[in-house]
Amino acid sequence: MKSVMDAKGLDTAEKYVNDVYNLVVSRNPSEDEFHQAVKEIFDSLVPVLAKHPEYMEQGILERMVEPERLVMFRVPWVDDNHKIQVNRGFRVQFNSALGPYKGGLRFHPSVNASIIKFLGFEQILKNALTGQPIGGGKGGSDFDPKGKSDQEIMRFTQSFMTELYKYIGPDADVPAGDIGVGAREIGYMFGQYKRIRGNEAGVLTGKGIGYGGSLARTEATGYGCVYFVDEMLKDNDLSFEGSKVVVSGSGNVSIYAMRKAKELGATVVACSDSNGYIYDEKGLDIDTVQRLKEVERKRIKDYLNDHPDAVYVEGCRDIWTVPCDIALPCATQNEIDEESAALLVKNGVKAIGEGANMPSTLEAIECFQKNGVLFAPAKAANAGGVAVSALEMAQNSMRMSWSFEEVDAKLNDIMKNIYSSCVQAADEYGYQGNLVVGANAAGFRKVADAMISQGIV
Repeated sequence: MKSVMDAKGLDTAEKYVNDVYNLVVSRNPSEDEFHQAVKEIFDSLVPVLAKHPEYMEQGILERMVEPERLVMFRVPWVDDNHKIQVNRGFRVQFNSALGPYKGGLRFHPSVNASIIKFLGFEQILKNALTGQPIGGGKGGSDFDPKGKSDQEIMRFTQSFMTELYKYIGPDADVPAGDIGVGAREIGYMFGQYKRIRGNEAGVLTGKGIGYGGSLARTEATGYGCVYFVDEMLKDNDLSFEGSKVVVSGSGNVSIYAMRKAKELGATVVACSDSNGYIYDEKGLDIDTVQRLKEVERKRIKDYLNDHPDAVYVEGCRDIWTVPCDIALPCATQNEIDEESAALLVKNGVKAIGEGANMPSTLEAIECFQKNGVLFAPAKAANAGGVAVSALEMAQNSMRMSWSFEEVDAKLNDIMKNIYSSCVQAADEYGYQGNLVVGANAAGFRKVADAMISQGIV
């Protein structure tokens, strides 16, 4: 009788999930990235909803997929040729059940409402997994910082913040950086916010160390990804030690993922930028990559000027043709499709750790799981950055600073706890070893319980 009841409960939950997903698609047409993020999470929640029908009765999914607030605004600015440019700015405040909205700002030409909503929706569960009291939000603009002068970036970010400041605050919404938004952009935005509202150090994270930033924040997302993957490897009698690692991207997340992987004994053989990738079977010189990308702001192909024995290949997506034991996609969404996943599997990949937001398509994830590849999903493996952002908020509130070692130790503990939560949740719902289900279930239950406790708001 129990199995019949279980099957009936699963059927009811599956129908509910499909109905709400179809509603999302009909109400948000042409928002493919948002649809993808919702489907990936919803598919994992069927056993959770079957076991806890109160979530269906309370309409949690219908409420969770609707942002509490979505703001789109005009950002006019003047370039160095004295020409007026106009970009779009966005901020989605998705869910505040656990605390102030928290999530980065992305400056990239691809940014639109769908991208911002997918990132914000993922952020709800990612933030919940950290154990920190923060809700989910995201923002950005279709402004492209590449090729812009410091003065142009300053003028744009000042104009951007002149509108954004109305919607953020230390106890309301605390943005951080993301693709295209580093210490320079955060600094300009913080200066403009302070000019308008006064000195509220906790309003932005990722600030410079001298004015309220946290040590280890720069390293946090890359380090955190490797800490999570390291736990996953150890649980399966594997290790970074002696492994060949491929890391896509060459920005902040990628650089520090490479550094930590190398520190744990791996050989990082390839990394990329939006034009192509470099490969060296003996191992990349990460100091050179960091200098090129963070100091000189050059392209990854310039690596060959210092290391002529390395190989440069045009086309960043081809990086997944490089054989490796561990792949860390740290560049952007949907960079690994089904074809790339099949190539990685064919070449013997043992583990995937998502350092970027949703870098694998649904078909790619299915390919990895079907072939027994260990898979660390972004909302868990990528949570180190926002975790240390929350630690930065705590330091700002207390008017104190922790040492690098203190923050790094807290980060390591947080990532270990996230891994344990994912494993336990996967086991509880009958999906042992499936960290996608585990991450979604663990994060969802925390947010759903808080939403029920707070009534229909």
